[in-house]
Amino acid sequence: MSDQPYKVTPVFDEVTLPKALRAAHNTKAGVWGVIRVLDGALHYFVGGKAEKGLLLTPDRPGLIEPEQVHRVEPHGSMRMQVEFYDHLPILHD
Repeated sequence: MSDQPYKVTPVFDEVTLPKALRAAHNTKAGVWGVIRVLDGALHYFVGGKAEKGLLLTPDRPGLIEPEQVHRVEPHGSMRMQVEFYDHLPILHD
């Protein structure tokens, strides 16, 4: 099993972050994601009505489980991207 993502989004900043990622959405069955903050910080919210938030930074990536409802919001100036895997990824630099 490869530790490499099969897909990586472009790098987004606080201006170019798509509205679709700011709204509640989910990955498909069998798809894992890792939110990598390259600079700054990003709020990562998991769940529907009872969502809980985490502050992601370059040292703290966010794990997206398959079919997990989530959304993100910039925390000031930031740069981020999302990696997609077909298995549980290892969270490291």
